[in-house]
Amino acid sequence: MNVIEAEGVTFAYDERPVVEDVSLTVEEGEFVGLIGPNGSGKTTLLKLLLGLQRPDSGTVRLFGEPTGEFSDGERLGYVSQKSTDADRSMPITVREVVTMGRYPHVGLRRLREEDREIVESALDRVGIAHLADRRINRLSGGQKQRTYIARALASEADLLALDEPTVGVDADSRDRFYDLLNELNERGITIVLIEHDIGVITEHVDTVVCINRELLHHGSPDAFAESDALARAYGLEGTDSRLPVRNRTA
Repeated sequence: MNVIEAEGVTFAYDERPVVEDVSLTVEEGEFVGLIGPNGSGKTTLLKLLLGLQRPDSGTVRLFGEPTGEFSDGERLGYVSQKSTDADRSMPITVREVVTMGRYPHVGLRRLREEDREIVESALDRVGIAHLADRRINRLSGGQKQRTYIARALASEADLLALDEPTVGVDADSRDRFYDLLNELNERGITIVLIEHDIGVITEHVDTVVCINRELLHHGSPDAFAESDALARAYGLEGTDSRLPVRNRTA
């Protein structure tokens, strides 16, 4: 099953093209890395794929439904670039943030014991159970990112989308973060990740999507390393910009 199907997607801001004629699919259980230089349209494309923005032309389907008709929002877990900025003045705890993931399921009823168990399980799965009662604005960048992933897990999301989640995170925390993503992916969660560190992302993902307004590569990390997509994306034509790509970590 394809979780995402995009065909001929184009989008512009004030008549300035940002994404041009992009077609791609994301299969169930796939781990996709979305890369490109600053201003290449990565974040805009991710929002289009999630139905957070509508394309000027082309179509996007989520779990087989057009994004304009898709209503199962709890199946999506989205951590934006601004997530960690929004919590600076929020006097709420980590557990309260993660509990928000249950709201689409709860509706107007009160939380049940089952909901609380799901929240505690999500906290435990991402390794932050010991931080559950700490204020979110007192966490490190890596801890905050784990909190928002736990919120997505509490919502029982099938698709996890992350926009540069390791910016400002030290190397050790980044490695542990990718270990977590690999574990979640092995458990069946589909992941689409925007990352600025190309060498790191190609170690972990199944598929690399490289764009600079238009789609330059959609395939395996090995095929990407042997292609000229990196040079085309970053304007490095005429240089040897191929990457040495190691096998994805287990």
